[in-house]
Amino acid sequence: MSLSERWAPLTFDDKHYQPKVAGKLVRMVGLTLEAVGLNVRVGDRCMVERHHAEDVEAEVVGFDERRIFLMPVEQVDGLRPGARVWPLTANADVPVGAQLLGRVVDGTGRPLDTKGPLLDVEQGSLQGRYINPLHRAPIREPLDVGIRAINSMLTVGRGQRIGLFAGSGVGKSVLLGMMTRFTSADIIVVGLIGERGREVKEFIDEILGEEGLKRSVVVASPADDSPLMRLRAAQYTTAIAEYFRDQGMNVLMLMDSLTRYAQAQREIALAVGEPPATKGYPPSVFNKLPKLVERTGNGQEGGGSITAFYTVLSEGDDMQDPIADASRAILDGHIVLSRKLAEEGHYPAIDVEASVSRVMPQIVPEAWLKKSQLCKQLMAHYRQNQDLIAVGAYQAGNDQMLDVAIERMPRIKAMLRQGLTEGSDLATSKQHLDDLFPSPQQADGRKK
Repeated sequence: MSLSERWAPLTFDDKHYQPKVAGKLVRMVGLTLEAVGLNVRVGDRCMVERHHAEDVEAEVVGFDERRIFLMPVEQVDGLRPGARVWPLTANADVPVGAQLLGRVVDGTGRPLDTKGPLLDVEQGSLQGRYINPLHRAPIREPLDVGIRAINSMLTVGRGQRIGLFAGSGVGKSVLLGMMTRFTSADIIVVGLIGERGREVKEFIDEILGEEGLKRSVVVASPADDSPLMRLRAAQYTTAIAEYFRDQGMNVLMLMDSLTRYAQAQREIALAVGEPPATKGYPPSVFNKLPKLVERTGNGQEGGGSITAFYTVLSEGDDMQDPIADASRAILDGHIVLSRKLAEEGHYPAIDVEASVSRVMPQIVPEAWLKKSQLCKQLMAHYRQNQDLIAVGAYQAGNDQMLDVAIERMPRIKAMLRQGLTEGSDLATSKQHLDDLFPSPQQADGRKK
């Protein structure tokens, strides 16, 4: 749907416009518009007149005495000094509901696919609704994501928020696609924020696939969208997941990436004059991140859940990047993808030693937890002595734990590897771990 079709019902006499309180455009610096003569609030929407073109929507992002700062939703041209600016009285609602399943939409809910317009959809708020933390259901049950390394060693709970930390080219998009195909969640909501346009199509056609798309909703805002559109796309992705959670469903939400969301907010904040604080990121960025993340998780007792995976880009594989550091503090765990493992052909390239699921102790039996911890200890001990083993300097029998690690390392690596078309449910993943570390009863049974 074009902008002209979308705003065709709106005329100067329409209730959505307020022509008597119209202001005018006085300045444009970069993507920031400055207007005077308006009495509006931060977050309000306005329409800006364009010469020989459709009016363009903009959002109020700040003010300085009588000057109002606006950020257009889309890339604009054709603006001129003195252009009229009208506040919109209509709420910034977006389409939600089951009609979105199998569809690809942008940050405002307009279809990007070729399946026609969205009909008879419900409307939801971009901002979501507040849930009292004391009313949220605790995380009690594991969620099957279909990835053996995660299911067995980093078990994820329903309602958990977890970060997927990765540099470029280590297989994060492929890992997300595998989750969409093999997870036991009822609904999957995917937000592709700030990705290259080519990668958006590849993810939908090749990684997600037709089967994965059937029970999914994809919100795409490529890198060439305005920062406000990218910001809205992340909020819209969360709003769709909230709708299905409120219907009592278990939702898996995948957002790629949280870093691009933070960068979009940085662009907006710097454009309106907010001073940079931490490595170029203004304080508002670190205020926005928890507000977005806290909207996910479990709903009230007896309701649905949103299990959220946020990819966090570690530029130059720097895990101390400000956004990566802030994300670890507000998420319920992190999964690190290793470039070294990817270069060795180990996929998915999950660095189990550097990863942690903070809710795993509450959702799996103690025996399961101890086996996963023992596996991590063996992997760490093997890595610390890898150079000695490689040059043949280690003599068997000098270190009992290292002897066990050397004997079991091929089987551990085989367990953590997984093919692109191979799913592994929770029961199967646990069985692989049990085979590596059989309990005394199991060992006795095998001897018999």
